[in-house]
Amino acid sequence: QVQLVESGGGLVQAGGSLTLSCAASRSIFTINTMGWYRQAPGKQRDLVASITRGGRTNYADSVKGRFTISRDNAKNTVYLQMNSLQTEDTAVYYCNVGVDYGPGLALKANYWGQGTQVTVSS
Repeated sequence: QVQLVESGGGLVQAGGSLTLSCAASRSIFTINTMGWYRQAPGKQRDLVASITRGGRTNYADSVKGRFTISRDNAKNTVYLQMNSLQTEDTAVYYCNVGVDYGPGLALKANYWGQGTQVTVSS
């Protein structure tokens, strides 16, 4: 089992910045890809950004050039630096972590954080 603790959400004016962080509890599992998703009211949960253990990143087109995902493997923590925030970025942001475990690390599991609200006002 992996526990995820998110922080950093809040209210910010359009054009402002926020940084989200998500710390995974120490675990016997090997943490692989870490990412952030978001869900606005009445919409589906969508990928915002992800980063592999090796540092390869992937971003939704809507946040490219504005958001930066990073991770600290020693701390099992992933960050999302959000700049030039827009009202359309308002959503609950969820941390997601993929882990490998078992013989040969062949088994996979996925864990979600509790979500943190980001509200961007005009």
